[in-house]
Amino acid sequence: MSNLPFANDAISPCIGLEITGLDLNTLDDDTTAAVRQAFNDRHVLVFRDQDMTPEQQVRFAERIGEPDIYPMVRGLDGFPMITPIVKEAHEQVNFGGLWHSDTTYLEKPPMATMLLAREIPPVGGDTMFASQVAAYDALSDGMKAMLAPLKGVNSSSKADVTRTREDRVKGDEAKKSFDSVHPVVRTHPETGRKALYVNVGHTVRFDGFTEEESAPLLAYLHRHQIREEFQCRVRWRPGTLVMWDNRAAQHYPVNDYHGHRREMHRITLKGDRVA
Repeated sequence: MSNLPFANDAISPCIGLEITGLDLNTLDDDTTAAVRQAFNDRHVLVFRDQDMTPEQQVRFAERIGEPDIYPMVRGLDGFPMITPIVKEAHEQVNFGGLWHSDTTYLEKPPMATMLLAREIPPVGGDTMFASQVAAYDALSDGMKAMLAPLKGVNSSSKADVTRTREDRVKGDEAKKSFDSVHPVVRTHPETGRKALYVNVGHTVRFDGFTEEESAPLLAYLHRHQIREEFQCRVRWRPGTLVMWDNRAAQHYPVNDYHGHRREMHRITLKGDRVA
């Protein structure tokens, strides 16, 4: 990645790039294009030392894509597309605390998620990411052929066990179930690369199969897609902004900081139908 016009270091061989010395508030078109290219190549970009107001965070998001409103949680006052992800010091369960791709239960899941660290614990609270492109590439030819025609049934109701105080802000509206059917193997619309697109948080079964019939193969895929060699780990600092490709990566927020408050501001960017 040394040809990029900003300082950068790969976090792991197949996923993640840490970028320093780049002010996201002052991007020009050429640098934005370079960021997009790095994003497609590495799935996860980590920008350090970003001093951003909510307005500036939205402005950066608009340079990359179209901000969307998350259906489960109320956004910030005046900035409905910024979702506060908060775990208070007394809470034990963290938001989205399992391996998943964001909102795959939607008909058009987000292409990307941006998370800005506002308040973090003194230690802990890291986020793990896993490349679903690398996970697909590592499958046998026979497995790839078997998965090619399959579609996964995804439901927001499967995520109930991970819901925290934030999910219930909207009351009854947050209890609505969203369901969708997507290919088990998706093709990235910008790179053309194939990636696994099932996750333990939302995928209920294969379309046309029962949950019992689907369970053994789904269990294998869920174990396979988060193997250590597909992963990177991000340690947060105040002012860190992480942007990940929901079409090519899964993530897992580590819940190891009980007794400390953590607040992150999230923006998701609209995606297309999964193909």
